[in-house]
Amino acid sequence: MRILLATLLTAACAMPVHKDYSKLLAANPRAILIVPALNKSVEVDAPDYFLSTLSVPLAERGYYVFPVNLVKRMLEDDGLSDAALVHGADPIRLCNLFGADAVLYATIERWTAKYILLSTQVEVEFNYVLKDGKTGDLLWEGHEKSVYQSNSGQGLLADVIMAAVTKAKPNYMDLARGANSRAVEYPGPGLPAGPYRPEYRMDVPEVVRVRGKPAPASKPNS
Repeated sequence: MRILLATLLTAACAMPVHKDYSKLLAANPRAILIVPALNKSVEVDAPDYFLSTLSVPLAERGYYVFPVNLVKRMLEDDGLSDAALVHGADPIRLCNLFGADAVLYATIERWTAKYILLSTQVEVEFNYVLKDGKTGDLLWEGHEKSVYQSNSGQGLLADVIMAAVTKAKPNYMDLARGANSRAVEYPGPGLPAGPYRPEYRMDVPEVVRVRGKPAPASKPNS
């Protein structure tokens, strides 16, 4: 039976599109440490699934990203086995452990699937905070949300079946990937190109580059 046609609603949280990137440009991070996500949802496996979707979009923006599984294991060896402990730790200490320039904290606000009338609504929502590894200053923050509403478009029975399938196996991963990609997307509220992209230092307005006092644009080392 063909069960298709669902409506994907994606919504970014209300936040300024035009951000002050001066601190981020001045800090000039090249290597970013992604630490285990703080989970405010009831799904205990959500952090591991979520982290597996975060590295790629950040690396595609031109930043080096430490392998998240290795990071998690090393933090556990250092006595930081709980995400709450990690998020409460000094970002300078965390970056020094790995030789990172900045640390990215992510919080899972929502990771749910609920039955509504004849459909199932799957929703994910995340907060992101990037801090400087030298000063601990806030460099950037973001907030993203994705919602998937099952709807077969083929009548009552098909809607019921579609809702049951979605409820049994919610497609969290695609929603998380989409949210993470939008969070770092630029132009917009995301991150300017990192040193491993050709448009590095050239995709932000000149006035922002001057305020951030960036180093002269140069081709990054491979």
